[in-house]
Amino acid sequence: MITEAGIVGKLGLNSLGVGVTLNAIKARGVDFARLPCHLALRTVLNSRSRAEAAGKLTEVGVASACHITIADAATGGVGLECSHKDIVPIAMSNAGVCTHTNHYLRDHAAGVVDARLLGENSTARLERVEMLIAQEGADAAPSFERIEWILRDEEGYPYGICRKRASDCQLETLFSICMDLSEKKATVRTGRPVDKGSEKLLLLP
Repeated sequence: MITEAGIVGKLGLNSLGVGVTLNAIKARGVDFARLPCHLALRTVLNSRSRAEAAGKLTEVGVASACHITIADAATGGVGLECSHKDIVPIAMSNAGVCTHTNHYLRDHAAGVVDARLLGENSTARLERVEMLIAQEGADAAPSFERIEWILRDEEGYPYGICRKRASDCQLETLFSICMDLSEKKATVRTGRPVDKGSEKLLLLP
C-alpha cells in the first residue's frame, strides 16, 4: 500500500488481488462505534475477496464520510459511499467502470449532508473522468495505460484531475496509483505525474 507514516491502512492491493482506493468526502458526523476510515481500508486489504471486504464494512459500518472502492480480479469492483449513519453501494457500469470524486453521488440517511468543502470542482472533475472514459466506447473498460493517462489530465487547470495547488486552495495531487489486480501489481507516480521529478514506482503485495 501507499500511505502516510504511522497510518495502518490506505490505498493498495494484497497478494490475493483485492484492491482498495479512497475518495475523501467532507460531511459532518462521526460514529465512534464504527470503523475509522483507515481501519476500514486495512480491513479491505486483510480480506480474501471484494465480497468479503464489502460485507465486513457493511456489517460494522464506517465512522465518517468517505468513498471506498473495492475490487478483485474475479468479480470486479463496487463503490461504497460511506457516512457515519450508512453505507450506500455504487455498482459498476456494464463496462465494468465505477467512478467517483469528492462529493456524495447518492442519497443518504436523514441528517447526512455533504458540506462540499473538499468538493470544489469535484463535479467538474467527475464529468471530465467520465467523458475521457467514454471516449473508449460505451462498452469498453479503460486499459491500465488509459487510466494512467487520465490521471495526468489537467483540463480546468489548476483544478483538474491532476490538481495543482493554487492561491485560493491548498489541495494538490500528491501521488497517483493504478492497479492491475489480475497481475497483482500497481504503479505509483509520486507528486503530480505531469511534473518533472515525478517518479514511477512498482508496487507489489
